[in-house]
Amino acid sequence: MLDVLGPGYEATVLPMGHDEEGEVVATLVRRRAAGSSRRAVLYIHGFTDYFFQTHLADHFVAQGFHFYALDLRKYGRSLLPHQTPALVRSMTHYFPEIDEAVRIIREDDGNEVVVVNAHSTGGLIAALWADRVRGTGRVQGLILNSPFLDLNVSAYLRSMADLLIWPLARVPARTVLPLALATAYGRSLHHTFHGEWDYDLAWKPLTGFPVHAVWVSAVRRAQRRLHGGLNVDVPVLVLCADKGLRLRDFAPEAHSADVVLDPDHMARWATRIGGHVTCVRVPGGIHDLVLSAEPVRKQVFGEMDRWTRCHLAGDAYQGNANNP
Repeated sequence: MLDVLGPGYEATVLPMGHDEEGEVVATLVRRRAAGSSRRAVLYIHGFTDYFFQTHLADHFVAQGFHFYALDLRKYGRSLLPHQTPALVRSMTHYFPEIDEAVRIIREDDGNEVVVVNAHSTGGLIAALWADRVRGTGRVQGLILNSPFLDLNVSAYLRSMADLLIWPLARVPARTVLPLALATAYGRSLHHTFHGEWDYDLAWKPLTGFPVHAVWVSAVRRAQRRLHGGLNVDVPVLVLCADKGLRLRDFAPEAHSADVVLDPDHMARWATRIGGHVTCVRVPGGIHDLVLSAEPVRKQVFGEMDRWTRCHLAGDAYQGNANNP
């Protein structure tokens, strides 16, 4: 069916069974490249997010990739009226929709090369998923945009989170942690405030979704698993800003730093993903690097292009008549 983004974009609802809140779905968005390409990118968003970055799709399509984006369960297009946004008890609960999306991309649509491009929490999920499917050939590379590899809090609070992993997992699902709400990032992005981007504020609210205790437990368990070392067997590109900044309210500096996560954490833990990892720090980048100022995002696209030319050479580049 036609996607909310309009002509050129198709959306497919993926039934995902039921959880404690009822019916669950995910949504796969597709934009086809011209020609006979057999390579594809699957984009996975982060927390308080959904796919709206059409310029990202434009870029990959211009490079000869079919572009797909997955709105995970309880996010964006997939959020049903009876559901609590982003509420899951484990990051592994997202694996079935990634499995099904990749099956469609490969088996139904005939793509032979699949790269997963994932942002923030999506990057953490994608790394764990790729570790689970290693040796199967289902994915040929990962491009991680500011992946959520550690909690952006003091070492003391990270230690406390580790001690509370299992107690937090056992509280009632809808228990919300009393965390201060920050608007710096949202106001730096949306065009009605200090940004250049237009997106649905119901699906991506300025202050983010409430943070549930079970979600924090799920994230921390996933991070601890990654810190112990994954064995992803495909090339990985980790992109992150060159600096982080803690802001609750908007300031101009929010346009040139990651005000959500700490890029030093990403650089520290990147090599725990697998044996073939490239990490690039991007000067002036923000949390979602492709939403940075235009000169910065051009650099981000350039880094992704250089990486794909290096690591997806040979057969990966033979399928598109318009992009030999």
